[in-house]
Amino acid sequence: MNNSSQTLGKMTNYRWMICAMLFFATTINYLDRQVLSLTWKDFIAEEFHWTNTHYGYITMFFSGFYALCMLFAGRFVDWLDTKKGFLWAIGIWSLGACMHAFCGIITSGMVADSWMVGFKGARQAIALVDNAGKIINVSVTLFILARAVLALGEAGNFPAAIKATAEYFPKKDRGFATSIFNAGAQIGALLAPLTIPVIATKWGWEMAFIIIGASGFIWMGFWVFVYKKPEKNPNVSPAELAYINQDELSTHIAEEKIEETQTKKLSFMDCFNFKQTWAFAVGKFMTDGVWWFFLFWVPAYLSSVYKMPSSDPKAQIAIFALYGISMLSLIGGWLPTYFVDKKGMNPYAGRMRAMLIFAFFPLLALLAQPLGHISYWVPICIIGIAGAAHQAWSANIFSTIGDMFPKSAIATVTGIGGMAGGVGSMLINLGSGKLFDYSIESNMNFLGFSGIEAGYFIIFSICAVAYLIGWIIMKTLVPKYEPIEI
Repeated sequence: MNNSSQTLGKMTNYRWMICAMLFFATTINYLDRQVLSLTWKDFIAEEFHWTNTHYGYITMFFSGFYALCMLFAGRFVDWLDTKKGFLWAIGIWSLGACMHAFCGIITSGMVADSWMVGFKGARQAIALVDNAGKIINVSVTLFILARAVLALGEAGNFPAAIKATAEYFPKKDRGFATSIFNAGAQIGALLAPLTIPVIATKWGWEMAFIIIGASGFIWMGFWVFVYKKPEKNPNVSPAELAYINQDELSTHIAEEKIEETQTKKLSFMDCFNFKQTWAFAVGKFMTDGVWWFFLFWVPAYLSSVYKMPSSDPKAQIAIFALYGISMLSLIGGWLPTYFVDKKGMNPYAGRMRAMLIFAFFPLLALLAQPLGHISYWVPICIIGIAGAAHQAWSANIFSTIGDMFPKSAIATVTGIGGMAGGVGSMLINLGSGKLFDYSIESNMNFLGFSGIEAGYFIIFSICAVAYLIGWIIMKTLVPKYEPIEI
């Protein structure tokens, strides 16, 4: 080992620079996704006469578009390759994020024939229109279109990030690297309540979309210069390249053989022939909607149940604390490595063992509403723990693709699973909006809860059991480590 190290020279750590770039991209991704959830209830709804159902439709269509785009985004990234694929993805979603800001101006033009106005003028023109139904229909349609563009670009983030991770990290480190860049989701969610309501209050909700959306264009400028394939990157030393390729390299395998293995490809349809693909897709379908529900509805939950609008400092601190707690998910990247290094398990077995542990923590969500009368901090802490468990689960379920599939198919399979997760998210978001409005209108009673609280109790209960069900199905489909060879 010492002789090898001396021959290859000093180990560089450029792979962590790539991980940092993926972290910032994911942070921007979730900031852009959060702007609407933190502005609709307290800044937008009154202007456009929206209800929970209207917001539910918008989030449902976003989830649906995201699911559809994920199906093809992974293949697109595999086709263009990591660098160009990521540039296209973040460029499109940043454009989509900024487009939201102009929905009010276009609505004022279509319902009040008032086009040449600014953001403030658009709000004034809409307020003078007496046709609430038309305002609702036009504004909801425009926001759905903006969300569609956002979804088209955001669908490329995780396929590109997972592919970059597989290119720069050996299998045993991918779960940890994924948990680090995936922590951008929590950092984005942490920053969102501290920045977005402030921007919306000071300069209008439109500027929140523009300022947050423009950050993606800045990231693109860095990515152009930072990313190259490790074997072509002058910042990656021979020792680091050998470390990255340790799964493929051995003293008996020639370098030409490695290149040949890495260039073989699975067709899009071929991926559906493997139960490993279906296991990943089921795991995503069962659990992605839970995270998206928390992401999209917690601000509205605090506003509806505890009368704390997103502009209230108490609500901002609560949401910040929630996602601060969810940062515990970094343990999720380390735990499988412990099972591999200390217990001698293969990477897939170690990941599945860790995922089973994480699947039990969301069960606490069963207590979020029953104990919510004590203080709003009880459900906040419980949802934070469930969120940490989700992100730990997510980092590892993504890494199972690299365990099983060749690098040339990683983005494609990630996209297929992402589509399944998007479908699950679409269903829970639409169902939540309709359930919450129904629970209010009918003053629904369920297991001692009434009205909107009954609605949230039902959804929290669904979220609580989703992970265990998903794990059982995944384990049944792929009970042991079975890598795909082509």
